[in-house]
Amino acid sequence: MINVDKIRKDFPVYDREIKGKPIVYMDSACVSMKPRQVIGAINRYYNEFPACGGRSIHKLGKQVDEEVEKSRKEVKNFFNAKSEKEIIFTRNTTEAINLIAKSFKFDKNDVMLTSDKEHNSNLLPWQVNDKIEHRIFRFGDVEDFKEKVKGVRMVSMVHTSNLDGTSNPVEGMIKIAHENGALVMLDAAQSAPHKEVDVRDIDVDFLACSGHKMLGPSGIGVLYGKLGLLEGLNPFLVGGDTVKETTYSSHELEDVPERFEAGLQNYAGIIGLGEAVKYLKKVGLSEIHEHEVMLNKIITEGLKDVKGLKIIGPEEPDKRGGVFSFNIEGMNPHNIATMLSESSNIMIRSGAHCVHSWFNANKMDGSARASLYVYNTKEECEEFVEKVKEIAKFV
Repeated sequence: MINVDKIRKDFPVYDREIKGKPIVYMDSACVSMKPRQVIGAINRYYNEFPACGGRSIHKLGKQVDEEVEKSRKEVKNFFNAKSEKEIIFTRNTTEAINLIAKSFKFDKNDVMLTSDKEHNSNLLPWQVNDKIEHRIFRFGDVEDFKEKVKGVRMVSMVHTSNLDGTSNPVEGMIKIAHENGALVMLDAAQSAPHKEVDVRDIDVDFLACSGHKMLGPSGIGVLYGKLGLLEGLNPFLVGGDTVKETTYSSHELEDVPERFEAGLQNYAGIIGLGEAVKYLKKVGLSEIHEHEVMLNKIITEGLKDVKGLKIIGPEEPDKRGGVFSFNIEGMNPHNIATMLSESSNIMIRSGAHCVHSWFNANKMDGSARASLYVYNTKEECEEFVEKVKEIAKFV
């Protein structure tokens, strides 16, 4: 069991009050809070060696290179990749998925398969690709997946849904995909911050995640790929640091991963991300998951009998991790979020959560969503329950 009181002392946001009330932050599926260790690592770059990496041979430049490679190794170990070369730094999950969508050598009429619960970041890159045919399978439905994956070149699916916290059984699905000759891209934006994801154990071909959802800075993300596959990709962006040599008419590309990290990088973000994954490993991913489920049980049990309240996803909290997505009949989800924020500084998300396609298919306007993390407490969840009960009385 994690020591939440000790952990909260690492997060300076909890030193703050708004209008004399503490902050109750329950929007971590969107952006997580940042611990002092991560903030300190970012500031250390700007205060001590704010130089250019990859190009400058002076002492500050070398220090940047050393710190970046330390972070690359931390991320490699976090996902249990074989090599640091399999870790590419991007701006976020969106850019990582787009890198594959733009760089992979698809043939005309290749088939791409995604689930019906994809974030727009794992839907639009395939919709706008004129070369491919795009198919949809029902999230979590292995039998439907078995049928739809036949003849597919690549599967790109979300691991854990930001809509309701449910997860695809990816280990078995990846095996099925490979048996059918398909590669697999995994959107781990919502799983990597909350539970162990071992890329070699599940045998995934590509994986994307964002630093800002896992205690790290915004503007930094990761693309993992099996080295042999990465070496076969075309560059997504080209320019500085992506080539070893150029002439007026030719060029020699850098090795992987540098060939995919064009231009001056977000060094502070990379260093901060390295510190974030160290922090998560120290706390323990399995402990974080257990903590979130325990909190979700408090909320689910407390609100199960509220008239007109409907949970999005399964009723069992252990199937939704740290996500409690819901609607109250007769109320707009934005109004629910506004009332919680204005009355009690309880901060949740409302709307379609960038999964407009699923809400449109199910003829829903969206939902209110509380998403929990390592720093949330039982007391906060109990307060959330009471405030939602009060709001439901307005209907």
